[in-house]
Amino acid sequence: MARNIVVLSGPVAAGKSSLAAGLKVEYSARVVRTRLLLQERFAALHQAGDLNERRALQEFGEHLDGQDGGAWLAEDVTTVAQGDEPLVVIDSVRVLGQIEALRERFGRRVWHVHLFSSDVGELADRYDRRRTESELHELGSYRAVQENRTESEVPSLAQHADLVLDTHRNTQADILVRCAARLGLLADLDAALVDILVGGEYGSEGKGNLAFYLAPEYDLLMRVGGPNAGHQVPTPETNTHRSIPSGASANQRARLLIGPGAVISPRVLFEEFAETGVDPRRLIIDPQAMVITPEDVAAEKRLKAAIGSTGQGVGQAAARRILGRDGDRSILAEGCEDLKPFLGSARQVLAETFAAGQRVLLEGTQGTGLSLFHGQYPHVTSRDTTAAGVLSEAGISSRRVRRTIVAFRTYPIRVGGPSGPMGGKELTWEDIASRSGLPRDVIVERGSVSNNQRRVAEFDWTLLRWAADVNGATDIAITFVDYLDKENQNAYRFDQLTSETIQFLEEVERVAGAPVSLISTKFSTRAVIDRRDWRGHVLT
Repeated sequence: MARNIVVLSGPVAAGKSSLAAGLKVEYSARVVRTRLLLQERFAALHQAGDLNERRALQEFGEHLDGQDGGAWLAEDVTTVAQGDEPLVVIDSVRVLGQIEALRERFGRRVWHVHLFSSDVGELADRYDRRRTESELHELGSYRAVQENRTESEVPSLAQHADLVLDTHRNTQADILVRCAARLGLLADLDAALVDILVGGEYGSEGKGNLAFYLAPEYDLLMRVGGPNAGHQVPTPETNTHRSIPSGASANQRARLLIGPGAVISPRVLFEEFAETGVDPRRLIIDPQAMVITPEDVAAEKRLKAAIGSTGQGVGQAAARRILGRDGDRSILAEGCEDLKPFLGSARQVLAETFAAGQRVLLEGTQGTGLSLFHGQYPHVTSRDTTAAGVLSEAGISSRRVRRTIVAFRTYPIRVGGPSGPMGGKELTWEDIASRSGLPRDVIVERGSVSNNQRRVAEFDWTLLRWAADVNGATDIAITFVDYLDKENQNAYRFDQLTSETIQFLEEVERVAGAPVSLISTKFSTRAVIDRRDWRGHVLT
């Protein structure tokens, strides 16, 4: 038996069918049309006449109601509502006896929603507009409809309804959300279904490897940011993700989403599809994401020399978005012909995901130390790279967040050139090779986008504390522990790490005030020591 039965009442043209259609689309409701039930009963009686004409339909309905007070509708609904549908919508009822019979049979499953318009003239206008489109042979005017005694008394049903809505003062979308709220159909806003992964330093913290590892536990993989950040993943042939979520290949069933705050280069996106083999049909791009043009890239050439920018046009595109608010939406994804096959509302995708109780992995790019607002200006990127900034770009409330994982390298890096200061003492790659015991030619540290030789420094404990705080870290991920000691490459459990590494990780926990839940020992599919006491979904 259906768990909820929504009974709609209201004058002709009040918006009942539109609400029923909305409940069907958004909440998979089964819609039962009393007009069709009447026609079936009429045909079963082998009556002569045309029940596709409104007047005849009104009169036959009155005939049935006169026989049993409207109980016939409850009988018919019982027949069609035997399945386990979560929601059945009856469009519509016309007399109180029909509602009382339904309540008597189905009890608290029944929700009565009454629609009306405070502007009666609007009902007449709606009726005139729909007369040519209706499946019924309509009457000549709205006044003629109201001449039927039963129809004229329909407004009195409002006093018996659980919810009364004015369709003159509300849009169809407003009516739908108000009805859904009353029925308890809206997703719980406190359901914490989102886990965030952000960088705690200056980018290149190994987030791609971590996202690849975590991805199989999620239903939706989401990314924001722009193509100035490349995340490498440990596929058989190493791939770099610059737009597509990094876990796409690790979880073939997950949907992929790029949020409205993202900046997209169509050229980079299609190259990425070709390189990674990710099915483009899985990807959804919000129409309000910004598109990079060749002119944006050209405009950033000077920044490469000035601040070590990757020069991908992301900042220029963001500036153009801010300055170009003259009504021209062609600068957005919705105005790009190449991106139109991917367009879909991130808001809608997230709402559906949350309503279904599904989990989201939200992947940030770059690192907290590069935040436009919180990094050391001007040596920053063009966006806020903190967890709060990532949520803003995605359009996700902080109430949805369950875990915030902040990733740190054992030796933070910045891109080569005049890319800005680092808190720890700057080192050479020969220093790292000497300390770790790794051959120098094994340590190849170049930017995945710029290909510039990276700079490296001592671990920054002050940055660790601040980044853990500003991001609200619930978990810390530490990567490149093989740079502490090459023996860590052979560790698959925490206790197999060197004693010096364990001491380092314990101190990280004390300073950050959060557990080190994920430890990356090298770049491979089995390179993450997992110490979490939580999961997304249990893998099947």
